[in-house]
Amino acid sequence: MPLIQQLRQWLFRFGRDEHLPIVLTQRRIFILPTRTGVLFGAVLCIMLIGAINYNLSLGYALVFLLAGLGIVAMVHTFRNLVALRLTPGRVEPVFSGEIARFHMILENEHPQARRALDLAFGHNESVSVDILPGAQAMIAIPCPAPTRGRLDPGRITLSTRYPLGLFCAWSYPHPRISCLVYPNPIETPLPPPSAVSHTGQRHGDNGQEDFTGLRVRQLNDSPRHIAWKAVARDIENRPLLIKQFAGGAAQELWLDLSLAPPNSGPEMKLSILTGWVIAAERTQTRYGLRLPNLELAPDLGNNHRNACLEALALYG
Repeated sequence: MPLIQQLRQWLFRFGRDEHLPIVLTQRRIFILPTRTGVLFGAVLCIMLIGAINYNLSLGYALVFLLAGLGIVAMVHTFRNLVALRLTPGRVEPVFSGEIARFHMILENEHPQARRALDLAFGHNESVSVDILPGAQAMIAIPCPAPTRGRLDPGRITLSTRYPLGLFCAWSYPHPRISCLVYPNPIETPLPPPSAVSHTGQRHGDNGQEDFTGLRVRQLNDSPRHIAWKAVARDIENRPLLIKQFAGGAAQELWLDLSLAPPNSGPEMKLSILTGWVIAAERTQTRYGLRLPNLELAPDLGNNHRNACLEALALYG
């Protein structure tokens, strides 16, 4: 590792945090004056020069009073972060193009409240939170998810300007967190399912042979389904009767990249399959997924849906 990278690693703690919870020690917190703080310091210098030039005792008192106020504000800004504990929470998968929200649990074991804490991933939108003494708070940090796959949001920027905005203290916690991003679903009609048989059961044209009753024969009924024994009891006066069976052949749907339109690109095909998975689950049609080097047997339920979407998200 180059010397500059080693220096940055030692100075800014850019590596990932392997141990949880993450505790913000003094070494991990940085503090600098804000623009308001720089302007405040410049005004104090001008006031001090004026007090020296005109030998104003009250001018000295006012300058030193305001300087002491600024120093106290700096200490409180630093203490607003020190010893804060962070633990990553649960992250729900999202579809590409949506906003992923990484939950973070912040614990305050000190008797002082933590005010105006801002958390963000890089330059993304930040969220603010206050934590009461001896309490904890859960906050969801947003992060855009533009593409499918495994989203690594990077390090968190935790900052505060409490209480006066003269100083900004910040830290860079970097827990091992990630979010699964599914392909953006495209709604298209489902491909036709196929009928499958069940081992140990006979099937007729009307489905599984679970006898439910008789009905009068119609012209389009097959002669094989005529109840000859029932008709033979009174063949002259009784019309031909047809045996009825409940249920039908089970429907299973296999989803494959080859079923997508041939003129669509690889990412669009994955988006079409994602839409099919959601539609099949909504219509309660048993479906399976076939991808190169992966096959998920037909099934239903949230676990099967999530497994198929995960396979599509991580494909390739």
